Amino acid sequence: MTTRKRLLLPVTMARTGWDYVQGRDDVEAIAFTPSVPTPEFQALLRDVDGVALTSTPLRAADIEAAPRLRAVGRIGVGYDAVDIPALNRRGIPLMTCGTDNSPTVAEYAMFMMLTLCKRGAAMDALVRQGRWTERYTELPTELLGKTLLIVGFGRIGTRMAKRCLAMEMNVQVYDPYVPAGAVRAAGCTPVADLDAALPHADFVTIHCPKTPETKSMFGAARLARMTSSARLINTARGGLVDEDALYDALAAGKLAGAGIDVFDREPALTDNPLFTLPNVIVSPHMAGNSRESLDRAAVTTARNLLSVLDGEPRREYVVNPEALGAVPGTRS
Repeated sequence: MTTRKRLLLPVTMARTGWDYVQGRDDVEAIAFTPSVPTPEFQALLRDVDGVALTSTPLRAADIEAAPRLRAVGRIGVGYDAVDIPALNRRGIPLMTCGTDNSPTVAEYAMFMMLTLCKRGAAMDALVRQGRWTERYTELPTELLGKTLLIVGFGRIGTRMAKRCLAMEMNVQVYDPYVPAGAVRAAGCTPVADLDAALPHADFVTIHCPKTPETKSMFGAARLARMTSSARLINTARGGLVDEDALYDALAAGKLAGAGIDVFDREPALTDNPLFTLPNVIVSPHMAGNSRESLDRAAVTTARNLLSVLDGEPRREYVVNPEALGAVPGTRS
């Protein structure tokens, strides 16, 4: 008799993913709450072959508590809360959702840019509060002809470029890992020196992972290089922007505005000084989440986990390919 494969899946995973798993007679799906306490999470991990993660961290101790574990999937693309070296020691691949949420993040960054330059919240308040005559006090601005600097030219950054080129913006790209020729082929201008490019940007949008190299990459010194009419958008990861330095720059009028979807601490504390500023728009780490993207990501995650357990891992989704060589029963 064939042993059933057991997957631990978050209750918040979209129905599409659950339906995909439950369509397999040889798979048993077990639900867990993403905020489950560590002892309970480790108890659930003891008897499963694969686990899908949203906001739940996966640390070395969790992996040690899971002797059967052979595959880990992230319903998303970030993985800074997963202990990759611990997975590698066990030969367990970590798989993400590839491009499933990149259109949504690009749209959200565009939404933040438009909301800031069109003064969306302020205009809405003027009408609701009967202050119609104040509509010329501070005029909206345009994206037309403005210079956008994209930091990170991966799945999301490339999509962002397409959307902003269509808005007739001048698009520059800083990404030391992407050849200049590839940037030019996309209709954009490559820049090799981030600090030199910042004074010329009307908008800066961040689309790079959080690594030791990128942590706090936008601190006081770098923010000071931006102009007083510039706006900064971060839909990537908390910790890439120094929040205290950003507040100081915005409050002093050294930056025109910011759109922030991700924070150093999440959930963000309500007394965050940034929330007191009228030239800041914020959201609760939702840029990559839409009905469509979550449906896509749920199916991708389910397929990813089962591909490993079936012995044919979908290598294009694997974050740590070095682990595949140690996975029993997989085809290289």
